Amino acid sequence: MRKLLQGLGITALSVGVLAACGTEENTNENNAAGTNDTETNNTENANEEAEGEDLGTLVVGASNVPHAEILEFAAPLLEEEGLTLEIESFNDYVLPNEALAAGEIDANYFQHIPYLETQIEEHGYDFVNAGGIHIEPIGLYSQEFDSIEALPEGAEIIMSSAIPDHGRILKMLEEKGLITLADGVGIEATIDDIEENPNNFEFSANVEAALLPTAYEKGEGDAVLINSNYALDAGLNPLEDSIAIESSDSDNPYVNVIATNSGDEEDERVLKLIEVLRSEDVRDFILEEYENAVVPVTE
Repeated sequence: MRKLLQGLGITALSVGVLAACGTEENTNENNAAGTNDTETNNTENANEEAEGEDLGTLVVGASNVPHAEILEFAAPLLEEEGLTLEIESFNDYVLPNEALAAGEIDANYFQHIPYLETQIEEHGYDFVNAGGIHIEPIGLYSQEFDSIEALPEGAEIIMSSAIPDHGRILKMLEEKGLITLADGVGIEATIDDIEENPNNFEFSANVEAALLPTAYEKGEGDAVLINSNYALDAGLNPLEDSIAIESSDSDNPYVNVIATNSGDEEDERVLKLIEVLRSEDVRDFILEEYENAVVPVTE
């Protein structure tokens, strides 16, 4: 009996030792597994953080040159920031705002502040200026004359039919000494505000802005005033080919802006777009690509 109990004790002790070993091994395995799971989770979180936040997609309407080209350059930079950019190209000044109002695009990039304000007033758009990006100085081009001094008496000067551009154009011509406007007239000036016109220039304002390069190529008029985006699109270099060009000072009110529907100016995607478009990489691209015919601004 004593031997039997001793044998049972040894057996029980063996079982206990085995059980303890098994528990310790299981514990170690579980701890190891838990450690591996933690390391895996930490790695996944680190990878997610490295990839950046997914901001989704932003659809932006833009005129072909230079706006769409600038956006195309910025697209990979935005992708790195977690934002996918879709670009809808337009070749006029009407459809981009209609598309924005209809919700077909999230923002547009083609217009300067006076034009935006006029569009809001005329059409009741609930738009806001989300931020300025660059200036496109207007140039005066001529097939026949190589300087503004060479323009003859009574020369016909063709300008955009877009009224918001008239004050800008006339102020530029005044700065060049070609005309004098009435005192106190600002960017809202019209042809009727010309007070002195010593060379008796005739101003024609019945050509759509997008068709101005065509008028120039056909030799219509003695000189044509063309917005830089349309000049560039037609293969013209505003600095080399124009006989006079608008100042591109940073305080120029004709800065081209990102426009959105009211309330969307604080959209994280729009803020990221503006941040990247004002980045050093994009600024350098604009200056190198357009050789100061398009001038980036900072705010």
